[in-house]
Amino acid sequence: MKFDVEYKTIENVAGPLVVVGKVGNAQYNEIVRIKLQNGEERLGQVLDTSTTNAVVQVFGPTEGINVDKTSVSFLGETFKIGVSDDMLGRVFDGQGRPRDGGSDIASEEKRDINGAPINPVARMNPSDFIETGISSIDGLDTLVRGQKLPIFSASGLPHNQVVAQITRQANVKGSNEAFAVVFAGIGITYDDYTYFINEFRKTGALKRTVAFINLADDPSIERIITPRLALTTAEFLAFEKGMHVLVILDDMTNYAEALRELSSAREEVPGRRGYPGYMYTDFASIYERAGIVKGKKGSITQLDVVTMPSDDVTHPIPDLTGYITEGQIFLSRELVNKGIYPPIQPLGSLSRLMGNGIGEGKTRADHRGVSDQLYGLYAKAQEAKSLSAIVGAEALSESDRRYLKFGDDFENRFLKQGFHERRTIEETLNLGWELLSQVPETELTRVKKEFITKYYKKPQNNKAD
Repeated sequence: MKFDVEYKTIENVAGPLVVVGKVGNAQYNEIVRIKLQNGEERLGQVLDTSTTNAVVQVFGPTEGINVDKTSVSFLGETFKIGVSDDMLGRVFDGQGRPRDGGSDIASEEKRDINGAPINPVARMNPSDFIETGISSIDGLDTLVRGQKLPIFSASGLPHNQVVAQITRQANVKGSNEAFAVVFAGIGITYDDYTYFINEFRKTGALKRTVAFINLADDPSIERIITPRLALTTAEFLAFEKGMHVLVILDDMTNYAEALRELSSAREEVPGRRGYPGYMYTDFASIYERAGIVKGKKGSITQLDVVTMPSDDVTHPIPDLTGYITEGQIFLSRELVNKGIYPPIQPLGSLSRLMGNGIGEGKTRADHRGVSDQLYGLYAKAQEAKSLSAIVGAEALSESDRRYLKFGDDFENRFLKQGFHERRTIEETLNLGWELLSQVPETELTRVKKEFITKYYKKPQNNKAD
């Protein structure tokens, strides 16, 4: 068989790729072992085959690969990871090897990391609320179990802190079922890596977390497999162990850059801004592995960090992500400059599955009305702010000045929240009613009368200060 044979027929080395000649029957995604002249071994994966040649991507640097003295063995299987619930509390590198100094995992089984999107026929509709403890998410852009919801960020914005806070605080409200987090750091800096692990350890979140870390100075091609290792682990914990798993992929922009590098090395015809034309389907193969499967107890929910190059939401990476996923959480540089954390901009954010996870028996019956009314009043506050910049605050009507005050209070009391401050959904909705009670009752057009009667507190003075 071919995996008993060492081929010394390397024809070319181009970036992360090695072309091996005179190979018959090599299979797509097959794993190969590359043995260097000095005895060092590296792994690779078959990307393309012909009748005689195989193109192999190397999981590591290609420096030192001598075309005459390096041998390649085809192993006859795809890339697999050994999985076990003993992985909880452990940190691995981007190839699934222990990074925390611990021993290798005694795996219960080995799984192909490529997996498959959930069959639409077997997919259940997400409908259970996940409480993150952050008001701007829980109250306005609710995360639902089984949803895929990206965080659109940009350079210099605190998406790492937001991710760490969600990891520490998230749970399925009203459920005692096991909850786990699988974190994939894709091309992150060493400082970010130490920040995440220290936060997870300090807060105790590491006990329910499996972390896969690909650092910025690790081979970029390794970023292609890191999220797949995380998702394969999540599928095992969710669908075999019955756990509700939150998968955090940080940062999908680094993944896309690795995809573009690989495409360039293969000399493929580039698509938008040099990214491969198949990037949409490649993204879908990752994002569509979130969800709930009929007959299975667990679930997989995804939060995917996307750092928008040049703050451009129309860039191919956030653009394609938005098509596949179910909304977005949008971080605002303007809010950061105002000193507001977390800087989640409600008017740029959306959770398309929010309606499935809120209401009586899930959050509270008034949730939808409170959310819609806060959105509406904050939008009017932004309009009043724009008008004030043109005509001056003195020229504004009493109503516009009231909206301005509401907007300031909304940002500083509802959106602004401490990094270690966890609010229940009841606290979030009650805070929303405190803000709504600042405006005349007649302007609450998006809340049912029965909820106004129950929660509205008539203000002493409706005029702006």
